[in-house]
Amino acid sequence: MIHPGEPPRSLHVIGGQHLGGAERFFIRLVNALARHGQPVAAVTVAGGEIARAIDPAVRHYHAPMLGVWDVYSRWKINRTIADFQPDVVQTYMGRATRIVHLPANRPPVHLARLGGFYNLKGYRHAHAWVGNTHGIHDYLTAHGLPADRVHTIGNFVDTPERLSIAALDALRHQLGLDGCRILLGLGRLHPNKGWSDLLHAFARLPSEADDGRPLHLLMVGDGPLRKELEAMSGQLGIAARVHWIGWKHEPAPYYQLADVFVCASVHEPLGNVILEAWANHALIVATRAQGPLELMQDGVNGLLAPLADAAGLADILRTALVLDAGRKARLIEAGHAEVTQHYSEAAILSDYTALYASLMDQSTGSGAGRCSR
Repeated sequence: MIHPGEPPRSLHVIGGQHLGGAERFFIRLVNALARHGQPVAAVTVAGGEIARAIDPAVRHYHAPMLGVWDVYSRWKINRTIADFQPDVVQTYMGRATRIVHLPANRPPVHLARLGGFYNLKGYRHAHAWVGNTHGIHDYLTAHGLPADRVHTIGNFVDTPERLSIAALDALRHQLGLDGCRILLGLGRLHPNKGWSDLLHAFARLPSEADDGRPLHLLMVGDGPLRKELEAMSGQLGIAARVHWIGWKHEPAPYYQLADVFVCASVHEPLGNVILEAWANHALIVATRAQGPLELMQDGVNGLLAPLADAAGLADILRTALVLDAGRKARLIEAGHAEVTQHYSEAAILSDYTALYASLMDQSTGSGAGRCSR
C-alpha cells in the first residue's frame, strides 16, 4: 500500500458516538487533513455525533465497534483498508485500537494515538504510538514500548472569531447573568474533572465580587455526575448562583463570556480546555494536574492551584478575581501566544504529516522500524 511520490494516505478509526476531548480532536485532525489536500479517510460509528461532524470531503466508512471482540467490525475495517489502501492506520482510544490488528511484515503501519495514561495491554500490538504530551511519551517508554517508535505530537484547537460586545451581552442576558462576574467550568461531568472541588471552592467565595457585582458559576457540559453535582450545589447553598446549561458544540462564546475559566481536574493528561480557553483569550485558573503543569507557567500564562484542594483553589480564584487589568491582560496574551505558536493547526498538521511520511518510509522493504511479533 505504498504510493511513491504521493502524500501518505491515512485512515483514522474511532469508536463511540458522543463527543469528548479525544473525539473532538479526531474530528479536527481528520477535517484539517482533508482541507490541506491530504488523502484521508475515517471510520466512525454510523449516526453518531462524531460521524455527523466529519467533513463531506473526507472519505467516510462506518463500523459499529461494539466492543473489543467485535469480529464484524474488524472485518469491516479490513475491507476499508483494502478499499482505501492507507499507508497509516491511526486508531484513537482503547476500543478502536483493540479491534484493529494488522500484520507486522507489510504496510499499512498501525499508529495508536493516546491521550491518557492508559493500561497498555490493548495498545502493545500497534506498530508505533503517539502521545499528545511529553508525560504520556515518557509513560509509554517507561512501560516498555520501544523509544524509537514512540512519538509526541500535541493537539490543536480551532481558532475562533472574537464575538462582539453586543453578542456577548445578548448571551449574558439569555443566560440570566446580566451584571454578573462569571466563573466558567466546561467539560464532561466526570470524576476526573474535579467538579466537586470546584463547587466546594465556589461555595467558599463571597456571593459578590470586590466590585459589588454578583458572582456566578456557569457550568457547560454533561455527563454521569450531573444529578449528583446539582444536588451538591443545593447542599452547599449555592444552587441559585450555579447555572447548568448542558453540552454545547460551540464552546467559544462561553469562554469569551467568562471572567475566569477554571480547570479543576484531579486527573488531566493534557487539557484541551486549556488550549481552547487560551485560543479564546480567557484567563485560566487550573489545578496542578499532569496536563496543566506541562502546558502552563504559573503567573505567566495563567494561575495554578493546588490539586484536589477546594480551599486552595478558592484562594487562587480570589486572586484571579482581583487582578488588575494590566496583569490580567498579560496573562491572557501570554496564553494566546502559547497556543498560537505551539498548538496551531498548521504546526500540529505538519508534525503529523511528517510522522506519517517517516512511518511510510520505515514500512518499505524489510519492514524496518516495525514491531516484531
